[in-house]
Amino acid sequence: MKTWFHSWRAAIRIARRDAWRSKGRSALVLAMIALPILGVSALDLTYRSSELSPAERVERSMGTADGIFRDAQVEGVPIFQDPPGEMHTPVKEYENQPWPDGPTDVAKAIPAGSTVLTDRSGSAKLTTAHGLLSAEVRELKASDPIARGIMTLLSGRFPEKTDEVMATSHFLESSGLSVGSTLSARNFDRTYRIVGSYELPDALAVDQVNALPGAFLVSYGKAVEKSGLSAPGTSTAYLVKNSGGFTWNAVQQINTKGVVVTSRAVMLDPPADSAVPLYSKENWGNYDSSPAADAAALVAIGTVVGLAMLEICLLAGPAFAVGARRSRRQLGLVGANGGARSHIRAIVLSGGLVIGVAAAVVGTVLAVILTLALQPVLEDTMNQRFGAFDVRPLELLGIALLAVLTGLLAAIVPAITASRQTVLASLTGRRGIRRSSRVLPLIGLAAILVGAAIALFGSIATESFVIVAGGSAIAELGVVAMTPALVGLFGRTGRWLPLSPRLALRDAVRNRGRTAPAVAAVLAAVAGTVAVSTFMASSEAQNRAAYEARLPHGAVSTFILEEGGRDVPAVREAVQRILPVDVRADVDRVSVGKPGCRPWDGGEGCGRYEVVLPPAHECPLYATVPPGGGDPSERFTPEQRRKMITEDWRCDQTSRGGWMSVDSGLLVGDAKVLQVLGVDDPGAAKALAEGKIVSFGRAEIDKNGTVGIKQITDMTGADKAAEKGLPAPGKISSIPAYLVPKGQKSYGVQLLMTPATAKAAGLSTVPAGAYFSTERMPDTEARQKLDGELAKLGSSVELHVEEGFVNENSVFLIALAVFAGLITIGAAGIATGLAQADAEADLKTLAAVGAPPRVRRTLSGFQCGVVAAMGVVLGSAAGVLPAVGLRLTEEREMIGYYEEAIRQGWDNGLSGPPYVPIVIPWETLAGLLVAVPLGAALLAALVTRSRGAVARREAT
Repeated sequence: MKTWFHSWRAAIRIARRDAWRSKGRSALVLAMIALPILGVSALDLTYRSSELSPAERVERSMGTADGIFRDAQVEGVPIFQDPPGEMHTPVKEYENQPWPDGPTDVAKAIPAGSTVLTDRSGSAKLTTAHGLLSAEVRELKASDPIARGIMTLLSGRFPEKTDEVMATSHFLESSGLSVGSTLSARNFDRTYRIVGSYELPDALAVDQVNALPGAFLVSYGKAVEKSGLSAPGTSTAYLVKNSGGFTWNAVQQINTKGVVVTSRAVMLDPPADSAVPLYSKENWGNYDSSPAADAAALVAIGTVVGLAMLEICLLAGPAFAVGARRSRRQLGLVGANGGARSHIRAIVLSGGLVIGVAAAVVGTVLAVILTLALQPVLEDTMNQRFGAFDVRPLELLGIALLAVLTGLLAAIVPAITASRQTVLASLTGRRGIRRSSRVLPLIGLAAILVGAAIALFGSIATESFVIVAGGSAIAELGVVAMTPALVGLFGRTGRWLPLSPRLALRDAVRNRGRTAPAVAAVLAAVAGTVAVSTFMASSEAQNRAAYEARLPHGAVSTFILEEGGRDVPAVREAVQRILPVDVRADVDRVSVGKPGCRPWDGGEGCGRYEVVLPPAHECPLYATVPPGGGDPSERFTPEQRRKMITEDWRCDQTSRGGWMSVDSGLLVGDAKVLQVLGVDDPGAAKALAEGKIVSFGRAEIDKNGTVGIKQITDMTGADKAAEKGLPAPGKISSIPAYLVPKGQKSYGVQLLMTPATAKAAGLSTVPAGAYFSTERMPDTEARQKLDGELAKLGSSVELHVEEGFVNENSVFLIALAVFAGLITIGAAGIATGLAQADAEADLKTLAAVGAPPRVRRTLSGFQCGVVAAMGVVLGSAAGVLPAVGLRLTEEREMIGYYEEAIRQGWDNGLSGPPYVPIVIPWETLAGLLVAVPLGAALLAALVTRSRGAVARREAT
């Protein structure tokens, strides 16, 4: 008895033989299906291999220890923490109470009998072959068994003496040093020998030096303080090995002493969320992704996979159709010998099955090989080492099944078409009369209308991007369904064309079975490109309008806020020597305490200053209230808040906007600063010469015409005053002020005074940087040379060259256009090749009636150009809809945020209603509409032979 199994086995054998005979067409379809499978499989292997297991994460973070103990920096009060030890908060609220004053003693929290290994980290400016390099210094006995797994020794050995260190391979590469070299640090007279090279498996690109505990950081800190600067901060952790480990209950017990614990046992077996008090605390929670976000991500992935499969099916379908047509005699013989239509369908579908299976095998095998071969490159790119090479057979099988499914889907329509041909038509080679479906265009039109309505609803009535994207996808699928009918409409333009393009257009219309899928494939690729290009061009226009220059065009600024500006003179000299400087304006900053204190430092000997804001000039929305007074904005109605933000100059935060490294925008300099910033006001320069402070806003000037600058030296008293809602105690210096007329742009500078004025007011200053105007925009070569000079100093230099608005997406837009062009040319080329194979008899007829040889080449070019042109025109029209819908949705969201900010009185520097333009990228569209079809036509014409095979009369 013959069963379905036997018939399918025979069909698969026939399909395998046909695929082997038509190697070119089979290889083309196999490559189209296998390439996405290769990419997705390689991505899965990379992701799974880089996704560390809990045991691997624990080994890299704590070696063989049972826990890591850290000071929670909450003065020893009890805390709640999450299981990994990444987040914590005090158990008790101290909003209206002073903090307890007492350090945390981590050592007392470590159980007796435990083995402890200290892990201390800090930073230092280390000497290199090129100058100085800021790097992390880690004091950890790496040779201790507890630390095994934290560092991977690459060459040499671990440090054994206090004058030995080892360095990461990235540090050695950056510094120009090697194993055996010596290094030291700035302000430090001790030298160390590098005895080994290592890497951190989770941070391959880190610049780090490892020393024995107590061998570097303490001595280096004392040397820095001896030079009059502030010592860099350090952090200390304790790797603890305990026979019983640390359960979640033990971790919570240790938390009562103000210590955070990362426990091996808890990491390997975390408690339920209900057992974590931190998650039940108000305004805290488990910050895993929400079900809605997960669902949206799945929808996005499903959409991308679905569109990719659709694209492949549209490109591969015509190949199966032509294959079935060229095998019609063989299929007719099957029918003549008693084969049913189901057998014919099975043979054609088996072609898709065979190609799909082959593509799945090839794609998966190549993915494994390439991932293994490129593992070092992938690890360097991801900045971490893989764990175990993790192959998930079920996931790879699922990805491979997509290839099989894609092959079957691509062969469905050709299989149905081939089975409907009569035996006589198959044996004689006649195609018969074929009519286009009248139902499919109606379905496509309905899908366009429904999809457009959904997208319009999503953009006008909701703020959901998913609704807009979904409606746009439905509308695009509707355009794809209407493609055969639209191809027929294009055919009506042939009466006005010359012979070759008219023949090409007629051939495309008559053979819509292969033309429409190719046009639809081009349509899908171009529509996506146009949508993304329109959205990004609109975003670029929005960003250009919102861009705020930090300096006049071509100007340069440099700031250094560390080590009391020690490297500022060297930076000023380097900039003036390398760049085409016209005017140089040196600036200093006010410093309270030791010269090495930065504005945000609060360590011993460091103070700060603040510009006194007159009470009458303080915005009521942001006014300071005593503890327990609540949010001041809650004292006003939404209408009052809106009126204050939009009409009260005291609440206009944009007047204080701009970029400025120095706190409060207060700089110390001369009239050259005004010249570089382009401030055209003779009164400002005169005021500086008279010892006044120049102000670019009236908020800081009191009724006496002076600006008050308070020096706060007692930081402890300032903190206690802040807890009570009182101003910080300090000495106030009042300086006569000059208000610059409105309209002068200061680029973030709020106040400017000369060094003599600052000295007369009792203010200490240190070098901060300089402004430079340039004769021309510095070129790339000069900037690279300057970067190299500044890197030798080892300081954190804030260098800015004002180039104006720079579109960072321009390269991406070009890449998109090129991608769409390649897809278009590829799809059109496939359609042209199939048309040539399918219309060989027509070409021989043309040659027989006397057509010159170039007609074959010209016809091929126009066939390719016609398919590309139709797809580009339809894709451009279809791609604008989703971009417009997404921009309208974004506009609604931003307007809602703006209105809510006005109602709540938020301090967001709002300058007015949001500007969300819709810009059509005409350059990209022009390139797609003109260059791509023309390029496809020329390419097809060049690769086509002028003469075909000589036709022979078939034997009768």
